[in-house]
Amino acid sequence: MGDYAELHCRSNFSFLYGASHPEQLVESAVRNNLSALAITDRNGFYGVVKFAQAARSLNLPTLFGVELSCANSLNTGSVGGAPGDGDDDDRIVLIAAGPAGYSRLARAITLGQLAGAKSAPVFETAKVAETVGDTCWVLTGASTGIVNRALERDGPDAASRRLGKLVAEFGRDRVLVELCDHGDPLDSTRNDALVQLAMRHDLRCVATNDVSYASLREYRLAVALAAVRQRASLDEIDPQLPPAPGAYIRSGKEQLRRFARYPGAVELTVEIAESSAFDLSLVAPNLPPFDCRARSS
Repeated sequence: MGDYAELHCRSNFSFLYGASHPEQLVESAVRNNLSALAITDRNGFYGVVKFAQAARSLNLPTLFGVELSCANSLNTGSVGGAPGDGDDDDRIVLIAAGPAGYSRLARAITLGQLAGAKSAPVFETAKVAETVGDTCWVLTGASTGIVNRALERDGPDAASRRLGKLVAEFGRDRVLVELCDHGDPLDSTRNDALVQLAMRHDLRCVATNDVSYASLREYRLAVALAAVRQRASLDEIDPQLPPAPGAYIRSGKEQLRRFARYPGAVELTVEIAESSAFDLSLVAPNLPPFDCRARSS
């Protein structure tokens, strides 16, 4: 068992947002000696079956979650309203704290999908919280997270109000302030501000790497997918790219080094994994027989 569990990870089932097959993500997690891996595809449990089967074959503990796109409505005090799933949407990450959380979260996803249209679900944090109760962990999201966006748009006070609303809806024991470091010069500044917000609300901070691809080898593919998603050429999106590829599965050793100034943020991932990881067969014993052999990148 390693000293880090990745809690925010999209597969290629997150269309144009994730670049790697679930099997590749699992293999990378095992190579990096992670204690567990969560799959958090956008707005659904789309990749969980292949992920669970691949992880079971390599004895990797699994967590199941989702990255929910919430329409921008900070000024109205609620999240939701206009359907959408674009790059401008605010996001939160929910991770099932066991089989009961998986069942509740599946219902919340279904309700949000039914409330919108195809590829344009509508999620309101209050309604999601009412559905999942205290059965899920709630991460504030990385750079596109609901609290980070409020911080960037309107400053610390607005971000504090947004964070306070999440606490009121989901409960103080379930909300975690997510820290991420992709090597951007602003990451440390943002993380420092998030830690201050967490202290103000008496919340814990957790480190993730907001994963979009399994390893550095898939970075060029991820860039191409981003260009297609934005309907732009590679040259046009070049100014928007990070200074270096960073959204891959990292080892615990590297994460501990990157987050050394935030004691406990990396270690908390293991605590969550130990309490919340489970085998998908507990809730879906008759999974379809997908071929989960390793694929070349």
